[in-house]
Amino acid sequence: MEKALKRYWPVFVLPTFLAFIIGFIVPFSEGIYLSFNEFTAIYNATFVGIKNYIRIFAEPDFLYSLGFTALFALVSLVVINVIAFSLATALTKSLRGTNIFRTIFFMPNLVGGIVLGYIWKLIFDGILAQFDTALNLDANLGFWGLIILVSWQQIGYMMIIYIAGLQSVPLDLHEASDIDGAGTWQRLRKVTIPMCMPAITICTFLTVTNGFKLFDQNLALTAGEPMRRTQMLALNIYDTFYSRVGFEGIAQAKAVLFFLLVVGIGLLQLRYTRKKEVQQ
Repeated sequence: MEKALKRYWPVFVLPTFLAFIIGFIVPFSEGIYLSFNEFTAIYNATFVGIKNYIRIFAEPDFLYSLGFTALFALVSLVVINVIAFSLATALTKSLRGTNIFRTIFFMPNLVGGIVLGYIWKLIFDGILAQFDTALNLDANLGFWGLIILVSWQQIGYMMIIYIAGLQSVPLDLHEASDIDGAGTWQRLRKVTIPMCMPAITICTFLTVTNGFKLFDQNLALTAGEPMRRTQMLALNIYDTFYSRVGFEGIAQAKAVLFFLLVVGIGLLQLRYTRKKEVQQ
């Protein structure tokens, strides 16, 4: 059987490889090419060099969206991971009903982002109407509304990963730390967190990349209002492509930069946290 698998492995790999080329490599390569062109359709593209990339950084809205997205990713990274780790710590103790609470906290992750956005918009606007305001009237309210929505959706998922990490910590280490007289904070800092670094690496990577890629929730909850002050990068690219005639090449250049930004930040974060794993 093993010899047969080694002999016929191309038969199994080829369909997936072809699908990857057709579904990702070809469109991605064409997208990079189009980012150096002015076009309204693929067949009438005109090469303009790096003109589109230069024009991107002359757009105040794009630069603002970049800063807004970076701030959102940073705040959501801290909020989601701190709360998820705290819940995981509580739900790994010998308490009644922990499995029920795990299920309840995980359930929001099963709901689509666009649906959650509209649901939370109704909730927020219903509350804020009592104070004669709304999410789309105040950029600060819109920012924290997005933080609450995304945290509510993702905390349960990250919590499950942290629970798996916490359960992998040997009990002997906890017992040894108790014998040495370590307090709760010392045991958390010296034993629990170092042993959970693989889980922390995964969760920080997911929350950072998800924070930068956020689109559905942003579109449904605030749609970038007021005056594009809550518009994140993905929504800015979408609006540039579909709402501004003649800006298709600029939108494509933004998409390429967006891809490079997310990949670069993701790789830097992975390198940093994995270095921490090795040090432990």
